Amino acid sequence: MPDFVVSAAVEGDLDEVVLRSIADYVGISVGSVFGRKGKPYLLRMLGGYNNAARFSPWVVLIDLDRNYDCAPTALANWLSDPADMMFLRIAVRAIESWLLADRDRIAALLSVSPQSISSDPDSLGDPKRYLVDIARNSPRSEVRTSLVPRPGSGRSVGISYNTKMIEFVTTGRWRIDYARRSSASLQRTLDRLRNLIEA
Repeated sequence: MPDFVVSAAVEGDLDEVVLRSIADYVGISVGSVFGRKGKPYLLRMLGGYNNAARFSPWVVLIDLDRNYDCAPTALANWLSDPADMMFLRIAVRAIESWLLADRDRIAALLSVSPQSISSDPDSLGDPKRYLVDIARNSPRSEVRTSLVPRPGSGRSVGISYNTKMIEFVTTGRWRIDYARRSSASLQRTLDRLRNLIEA
């Protein structure tokens, strides 16, 4: 059981379960989780979290999206002077790229061929939209209904998108050890979290 505890902040519920999973994978326990109100809110609160990280370890997980060309540039702009115990980690370009990196399991979830899933998810411009578009071509109506937004709904995802993705992570179908081989962004985050324990 991990006994190294960190506080954390994330964009939303899916990000939280992914962070808890990868933290557990490297032997870290996530205590209180803050944010969960979207990216703009998380960025507004980042200074406060950074101040708290002067006294105890914090991990903040945020999507790169299309804000910057690369994670180092985003890091420099979002938090130019991180506290010693602040670990700001960026998913390139979104948390979905880490889930897509386990091609076989995400393909099984969507009932599509693994070959239809990108082997380089970090290179995708919009991993969430990419995942939804793959689901749109699924032969299973349940997948399409859950993950794909209804025409005219104004939504970017289906009504059960978060539920299905969270289930994918929490039921152990998502394999971190496999996914890290296809996502350099995920591998870097795992490495940094391991460094946190060793510091």
